Amino acid sequence: MVTWTPATIDDQAGRVALITGGNSGIGWQTARVLAAHGARVVLAGRDPGKLTAAADAIRAEHRPAAVDTLVLDLGDLTSIGAAAARVVDQGPLDLLINNAGVMNIAERQTTADGFEMTVGTNHLGHFALTAQLMPALRAAPAARVVTVSAIAARWGSGELTDLMSERTYRPMGAYAKSKRANIVFTAELARRLAGTPMTAVAVHPGAAMTNLQQHSRGLATRLVLPILGRLAMGSPEGAAWPSLYAATSPEVESGAFIGPAGRRQDSGTPKPARLPRGADDRAVGAALWRDSERLTGIPFVV
Repeated sequence: MVTWTPATIDDQAGRVALITGGNSGIGWQTARVLAAHGARVVLAGRDPGKLTAAADAIRAEHRPAAVDTLVLDLGDLTSIGAAAARVVDQGPLDLLINNAGVMNIAERQTTADGFEMTVGTNHLGHFALTAQLMPALRAAPAARVVTVSAIAARWGSGELTDLMSERTYRPMGAYAKSKRANIVFTAELARRLAGTPMTAVAVHPGAAMTNLQQHSRGLATRLVLPILGRLAMGSPEGAAWPSLYAATSPEVESGAFIGPAGRRQDSGTPKPARLPRGADDRAVGAALWRDSERLTGIPFVV
């Protein structure tokens, strides 16, 4: 059996892929590989300048890559709605990679709409975006939604109670909740997509040094993270392997949770990962779906 690598990805010509957080880290590595294989990629992020620089870098590496940019703030429902409307107006969307995220925010903060920042950005922002992109996704022949979670989804602090951390706020606890919500959302979306040509897949990238660590504070930033980055964590290039596999492989089934082949993300074909306990529970999925619709005020019609 031939080991999968990004180099073995099938021709992606004719596919349109939107990647949140596509201007840096895992998102940018995912975008550059998809562009190299012929996809038209849309880099979505908050900073127009960074988006332009990221798009220019991909075009310089892979001429004549088709790269567009989209200003999107996942912490602002108004921004999400405007961005989704622009995408829907442009036609079918074959691939949505919900990649952007925030982590380890020292003190509890809220989004523009009053949601706890980590869950509000990592889960509710992507829930609202995916819901409003459904017309474009349904218009594609066999669209795929890939949502990037993390190993932290398995932590005990990731239980989906006190979702907005109103009773107790712990930075990494909020992150774990958001990452478990990504998986629960994907499992519920896959159930609702059954019988359609669309698929939904969740992934985790393993441990890698990316821009997610920018919110860390104090000793962790000054001493621990640089050491871990050198000794234990992989690169954004390797960390993009599960996302790329989930986005392009015909072997991936809807509802799957895909992770690296081993400790090194680039050590082999990405494979199914162990789900957090209860993440595929139908009642949990339905409850999170209802709560997400209620909080965002956006009906998600599949």
